[in-house]
Amino acid sequence: MNARHVKNVPGRKSDVSDCQWLQRLHTYGLLSASFRPDDQICVLRSYWRHRANLVRYASDHIQHMQKALTEMNLQLHKVLSNVTGVTGMNIIRAIIAGERDPEKLALMREHGVKNTPETIAKALEGDYRQEHLFALKQAVELYDFYHRQIAACDREIERYLHTFEAKVDPVQHPLPKRKKENRYQSFTDLRTELYRMSGVDFTQIPGLDVVSVQTILSEIGLDPGKFPTEKHFVSWLGLCPNNRITGGKVKSTKTRKTVNRAANAFRMAAQALASSNSGLGGFYRRIRARLGSPKAITATAHKLARIFYRMWTTGQAYTDLGSDYYENRYKERVLRNITKRARELGYNAVLQPIEQRVA
Repeated sequence: MNARHVKNVPGRKSDVSDCQWLQRLHTYGLLSASFRPDDQICVLRSYWRHRANLVRYASDHIQHMQKALTEMNLQLHKVLSNVTGVTGMNIIRAIIAGERDPEKLALMREHGVKNTPETIAKALEGDYRQEHLFALKQAVELYDFYHRQIAACDREIERYLHTFEAKVDPVQHPLPKRKKENRYQSFTDLRTELYRMSGVDFTQIPGLDVVSVQTILSEIGLDPGKFPTEKHFVSWLGLCPNNRITGGKVKSTKTRKTVNRAANAFRMAAQALASSNSGLGGFYRRIRARLGSPKAITATAHKLARIFYRMWTTGQAYTDLGSDYYENRYKERVLRNITKRARELGYNAVLQPIEQRVA
């Protein structure tokens, strides 16, 4: 059960009295059970959370590599957008192997790198001190070790995904092609596995990739009946306004503070829509221009969660309404309010476009 529902009860602050009070309320049927997915989903959730921890540990050693390079005055991050990319790791491994010539190191760049070899060579003129080289070597070894652990975890997750019952046959009902291919290649075909398990291709929703969908499904499970309505769903995620009312007045409408990995996945998907040409991208930009980025991310994540729930319960495919859909709805609402306000003041407003009026 949710301790938040009974946290304000006076006189029940010790552990013994608190558990006795909870037991008494439970016998009267006054407490509702907290959400918990099925046991099969709980196993998948543990695997996926463990993988997220491994990714976080590996990212710490990226910072260690960056620190060692900076202390040697090697400004590799100034000429490469990703130090752990193909070019960056080739240069770092060559430095560890003993190469010190900046021009030879710069020739290891891939064709997609924007900076020229001359620019990269200037960034690699530094002081190769032994203690920093030793720290760099250990950071790379630990980075490789955690990536091997991530690969082993991916294989275990892939094996476990095959144990789930199929809701749809991908052979008879194949997945539609995506405009943008996913860069996540650890699994054989994670998108097909998620589609087979859930019966819905959630990656059609703008902003949601296979990793985000995997995170969400491993947290909420495959049974939409756990949440009676989409309002219950977004409330559990903590993406809806939390009205704090005292004395009949609303003191705050900020969202409830919660640690929810599924909600974080929706927020990251919403932030990825900043430059999207989809209808949700237009919605995000309109809210951001009016209320700022934090509230725009929350509002767009709320809309993404509602779309996710409707697809989850109905099994229907997602249809993009276009980048101008929400903007046109906003204009229609403003014009309707202007006409209504004029009618209340005793006027009959006739709204015409400026081009027609000039003509």
